[in-house]
Amino acid sequence: MTENQRPLDRDTAPTSPGPLDRDTASGSPGPLDRGAADGRTSGAPDVLDCRGQRCPLPVIALARRVPVVPVGAVVRVLADDPAAANDIPAWCRLRGQEFLGAVETDAATGFDVRRVT
Repeated sequence: MTENQRPLDRDTAPTSPGPLDRDTASGSPGPLDRGAADGRTSGAPDVLDCRGQRCPLPVIALARRVPVVPVGAVVRVLADDPAAANDIPAWCRLRGQEFLGAVETDAATGFDVRRVT
C-alpha cells in the first residue's frame, strides 16, 4: 500500500454504485447503465469508469456490473491502478467470466470482460 492509499474498512468501503452508475437525483439508469438497459449483447462495450480507484474497487465495481448486463455482453473496465492488470483476469477465472484482454486508451487501460453466465 502506498502512502496515498488508506486501508478500507467496513465503515468506509462503498456499499452502493458510484455516481456514474446511477442518476441519483432521478433514480434512473445513468450513462453507464444504458448498455444493460437496452439489451445490447454486441457492439460497443458497456464502459465502467474506475479511473482513480485503487484495488480492490475496480473489481468490486465489475462484480456489481456483470449481473445486470445480458449474457454475452461486454463490460470494459477503465482503470489506471496497475493492480487491475492482475486482479481483473483473476476475478474472471474465479467467477467463470471471459477475460477478452486489455486495450490501451489515452487516460487508462480498458479491460474487456464478457459475461458468460
